[in-house]
Amino acid sequence: MKSTHLSLIAGTVALAAITGFATLNAPGGPAAAEAGSASSLPVERSSLVCPAPSTSDLAETQYTSYTPPGSEAAKGEGAEGTAELKPALPVLDDDEVETDPKKIKKAEEAAKKAKAQADKPVLAVKEPGTPVLAEADGSAAPALVGTATGRLAPGWAAQQTTTVTAGGARGLLGVSCTAPDTDFWFPGVSTARSRQDYVHLTNPDDSAAVADIELFGAKGAVTSEVGDGITVPARSSVALLLSTLTDEAVNDLTAHVTTRSGRVGGVVLTADDGSGADWLTAAADPSGTLVMPGIPADATSVQLVAFAPGENDADVKVQLMGKNTTFAPAGNDTLHIKSGMTATIDLKDITRGEPGSLRLTPVEKNRATPIVAALRVVRGTGAKQEIAYIPATGPVGARASVTDNRAKGSTLSLAAPAATAKVKVTTSAGSGGGEPAVETYTVKAGTTTAITPKPPAGLKGAYALTVETVSGGPVHASRALVLPEGGVQMFTIQTLPDDGGTVVVPSARQDLSVLDD
Repeated sequence: MKSTHLSLIAGTVALAAITGFATLNAPGGPAAAEAGSASSLPVERSSLVCPAPSTSDLAETQYTSYTPPGSEAAKGEGAEGTAELKPALPVLDDDEVETDPKKIKKAEEAAKKAKAQADKPVLAVKEPGTPVLAEADGSAAPALVGTATGRLAPGWAAQQTTTVTAGGARGLLGVSCTAPDTDFWFPGVSTARSRQDYVHLTNPDDSAAVADIELFGAKGAVTSEVGDGITVPARSSVALLLSTLTDEAVNDLTAHVTTRSGRVGGVVLTADDGSGADWLTAAADPSGTLVMPGIPADATSVQLVAFAPGENDADVKVQLMGKNTTFAPAGNDTLHIKSGMTATIDLKDITRGEPGSLRLTPVEKNRATPIVAALRVVRGTGAKQEIAYIPATGPVGARASVTDNRAKGSTLSLAAPAATAKVKVTTSAGSGGGEPAVETYTVKAGTTTAITPKPPAGLKGAYALTVETVSGGPVHASRALVLPEGGVQMFTIQTLPDDGGTVVVPSARQDLSVLDD
């Protein structure tokens, strides 16, 4: 009798990657599977969602999308792929059953039109290395959902940048489109009467998602009876005003968004009377050490908001990584964060004319209590104030990109909290033309380096910046975009965590032998 012994270590499988539930396969086919050691494989599918840009009729929005050039391994046969962002479907009010035949027909026609519109891409990347651009005006611009496949999937990035010149939502509102997930932390939100904070939840999938929102203030959980079981319909987006979730008006809160079923993209649109508006993206997952990179040199006010989600209090050192060294701000060198409560520090004009990044580390190394944190940054004074947010962010890792850089106004901040690092920065071709360029920088341990990128030669349109860690590190990065308007230095800041374009997995190894008994 013949007996077949099969030993198969599965490595080359379709799997869910952290960024956008991307999937991957081993490049190079069966030959690559013989390696028997860990491999870095390019993802083959990525998802992104973008929130509805604004409710202001004065809003002017520019969308950009980009995939950085990848390795030859990602360009195999059948790997061309697509990268498209399409409008989300509108959320229709179905509280009442309509019986009027004319109204029913009108509603059906509107739904059909919306479906047809949702099938048309707003942005479609054609090839790696060249950004694409689109524009939209007014309050009717929808949320976007999209997928990239093949060689356009690894590192796929998109941004929407909105300018509102007047009204309560005045400001430069920038947000990198995010990967859908199931868990988000937003330190720095508010239900105060001077604030209008909306959490935007966008569902990219073909089935409904159900989400819960919890709020935590300086005294612990804030009572809310309507933050549970929020339905986000398939391929749709909903926006909820946080102050409607509770009767308590609280200045500084941490919001926690989780899903019971499905996944969503989550971001918060904040508007402050007299200080402008911007997007707050989710902070990095709870950790004992956090970095918030890229505080502008001319910041007039910086507020740190932190939260300890576990059962233990946290005591952390507060340090600024400046241009040449790391130091503790006078009178605010440590912060005590009670379990389940939000703590804040007013750091005022901590940078004092030099760029910097904030680092939080445990006071006792053997008690690294996980926390989440974000910075609220103000530039200007009086009626010319403008706000932006810097959530704690993960390191650049192998590579990270940010789109929508203009001929003027971009500043790239690089922070090396632990060890000196060498970093490669690539400016892509422009969306309408231009030549890409590469520069290499050294960032000393415990410092922040602020760079004004040199735009591509012959630039037309917008370009992308890609940051890669060459050696040392880790490196944390952010990009500030400044677009002056009416005497106000309007600005927005986007962080650059690792793009998740590759995933390290064990390579498949086969041992097939036929034994005769």
